[in-house]
Amino acid sequence: MPQYPTPRRKPIDDADPVAADSVHDSIHDDDSVRVLVVDDEKVIRNLLQLSLQRMGYQVVTATDGPEALSLFEAQHFDLVLLDILMPGMDGFHVCRAIRKLSDVPIVMLTALNRPDDIVLGLELGADTYITKPFTFKEVEARIRAILRRAAGRTESEFVQVLEHGDVKLDSDLRAVTVAGSLVELTRTEYRLLHNLMTNADRPLSKDRLLETVWGYEATDTNSNIVELAIRRLRKKLEDDPSNPRRLVTVRGVGYKFCPRYAGHGRNGQPAPAEAQHRRPPVDHWLPVDSNGSNGANGDEDE
Repeated sequence: MPQYPTPRRKPIDDADPVAADSVHDSIHDDDSVRVLVVDDEKVIRNLLQLSLQRMGYQVVTATDGPEALSLFEAQHFDLVLLDILMPGMDGFHVCRAIRKLSDVPIVMLTALNRPDDIVLGLELGADTYITKPFTFKEVEARIRAILRRAAGRTESEFVQVLEHGDVKLDSDLRAVTVAGSLVELTRTEYRLLHNLMTNADRPLSKDRLLETVWGYEATDTNSNIVELAIRRLRKKLEDDPSNPRRLVTVRGVGYKFCPRYAGHGRNGQPAPAEAQHRRPPVDHWLPVDSNGSNGANGDEDE
């Protein structure tokens, strides 16, 4: 997996944000993080560029989807900030196209706040989203969190096969199967399931999942990101997502992967004998934040 270096801070003049539209970093520094900003709004695009340059990142901007894809195919980028509502090719199409080429972290910037639109962006492979209007402090915090998560990822995290009943996660192949059938997961969904299966039968709070899967600080207020991701996983792993048996909610705590039900296979049928695994002993309960979840029942985020 690629390692992302800590960006080097470079001085920048306090230029007029609108006048900065033509500014692109022409000198490539191999130790700098390169960010592609895609937004059709000139003021937003330029303010993001100046803010990110002050953080020490190299920034390239695009005004629409086709330009963004052309730049992405021609250059290396460590992060993409992608607006959704753009004329012609919208951000959803751009995200889908980028995911065919790369696992680069993608942050969606959007004025959309409907859950279905947010879910669609995440299902297409975006790592997270920020709704407009936003503060640049929030954008900076999200970017640092995503790059910190990417830099801290090591191969040792993904060199095992996790198997509980009929659910198998093969880290070498980056594949997940349920009762022998391949299940397609996004990168974030894969990390989330890996985290839950590694801690099978142990509840994990939303705060802990935000830190370990998304790289956010525990004080981050967007815990609904976790709920949306759990909802997507349930649709792909559960026979009845509205009555989850594998990915269950622990009231007042968070979520856990239940290996006992996973052994029953699809539609409640027994899993093949070779897929049965002894339930790992639970030596202790992980400490959790009392605010990790307010789940009143097993499907409060449905």
